Amino acid sequence: MRFSQKINQTARTYLFSGLIALLVTVAAIGVHQQFGQDTGKTIRIEHVNGQLPSQVLYTRNSQGDIVPLDFRQVAQDVMGTVVHIKSTHSYTGYRQQHNLPNPFEDLFRNDPFREFFNPRFFYRNPAPQQPDEPPMRVGQGSGVIISADGYIVTNNHVVADAMDLEVTLHDNRTYKATLVGTDPTTDLALIRINEKDLPTLPLVDSDEVHVGEWVLAVGNPFNLTSTVTAGIVSAKGRNINLLRERFAVESFIQTDAAINPGNSGGALVNLQGGLIGINTAIASPTGAYSGYGFAIPSNIVSKVVEDLINYGVVQRGVLGVMIRTVDGNLRADKDLSATTGVYVDSLLENSAAGSAGVRVGDVILSVNGQGVQTSPQLQEIIARHRPGDVVTVEIDRKGKIRTFDITLNNRRGNTEVVKKEHKDLITVLGAELETLDQETADRLDIKGGVRVTELYAGKLRRNTNLREGFVITRVDGREVTSVEDLMSHLEGKEGGVMLEGVYPDLPGVHYYAFGM
Repeated sequence: MRFSQKINQTARTYLFSGLIALLVTVAAIGVHQQFGQDTGKTIRIEHVNGQLPSQVLYTRNSQGDIVPLDFRQVAQDVMGTVVHIKSTHSYTGYRQQHNLPNPFEDLFRNDPFREFFNPRFFYRNPAPQQPDEPPMRVGQGSGVIISADGYIVTNNHVVADAMDLEVTLHDNRTYKATLVGTDPTTDLALIRINEKDLPTLPLVDSDEVHVGEWVLAVGNPFNLTSTVTAGIVSAKGRNINLLRERFAVESFIQTDAAINPGNSGGALVNLQGGLIGINTAIASPTGAYSGYGFAIPSNIVSKVVEDLINYGVVQRGVLGVMIRTVDGNLRADKDLSATTGVYVDSLLENSAAGSAGVRVGDVILSVNGQGVQTSPQLQEIIARHRPGDVVTVEIDRKGKIRTFDITLNNRRGNTEVVKKEHKDLITVLGAELETLDQETADRLDIKGGVRVTELYAGKLRRNTNLREGFVITRVDGREVTSVEDLMSHLEGKEGGVMLEGVYPDLPGVHYYAFGM
């Protein structure tokens, strides 16, 4: 009985399935007859003309007005002003020319604060090398066009020790670049390409940038050109002990906009498309984005760029004091009345502040009416001034407020402004030069000469194997005993140049030829 019921149930199932299949087939035939034959009817496919509306957030501008929070126009305007920089290095020479380890490489390996243009990110040049040539390494970074005639600001560590610099614009035009000047104390550098009518990015007052403000980071992370990310200003006046220079200035703008290796030298901009900083470093345990990046404020960038263009070197005014940020521990230890400010720990020799009347134990409260709460903030403000500038400093001395007008010194303790002579020609050569002292000349058994103290991107590195320490004794057969002798011969020179000279650590006379 049960077996018979099971057979009947199976039969009903097959019958039901067959009916469904028949209905589907009939429906398919009907559709084919309706649309598959040429009946003169068409199928309408609708298209939406124009741009679909997008959801837009709103925010308040500096005047308090409600405005759309839309990054599209800013990104489009800024991308054309940010360039890709490729720097070629001699890998062996890069190691040999540094008596001390590269501080950025040490930071990359051992410190959570890591710069993101680093030899660890170099890749081997695929071009074949001659047997006697050192292997090449190529690094990638970013830069920002700040003038229509080809000046580009970037990080010093992007271009340091480079034999060759190549700049690629947003529209894929490529140029060789020359190094105008560098400032290791701020990790900034200025390069130039031979072009006109370039798009530029205006610098804005970084003092007017506020924590919580929306910003965009533009650069070339991981060689992904023209990348734009968004975030906010997380903090200002950050010192992360990144630079190892004695007079280093660190007062970074901190942001959570995603930046990565290759963003070095790129732009940090506000929603109006103004440059507020040059992206320089990230805080990361892995070397990639982990939440925080750091940019050099545009007010420092502006000062450094002006000095490099006008003087060839950065003019740095100094107070001549050792300082510490006032905190709860220091306040209790020194029995200070001030709760914030910068404590004067000691005075240096020929101190400008000391000459004006500032004493050890004073607490600096403001400079030119601008309040200072931390040491990095004070360093940033003073770094915008040149030797000979007068600043008004307000201090707290045991609860009493006093004001001093201080004339800033240079690093040598006077107010002279130093200008690099023949800076255009030196930039073309890509070398720092000094007249050889007589004691060294006697030891080398030569009458005199010009020592090459530093090499960077220029003709000597690009076209010769000359290395630092070389002493030039003759140029085109003519004896030279000073920098002025060498410059006077090369000024206006066209065609080939032959340098003759010696190395302190190598025997014999060496020759190097290149074209002007």
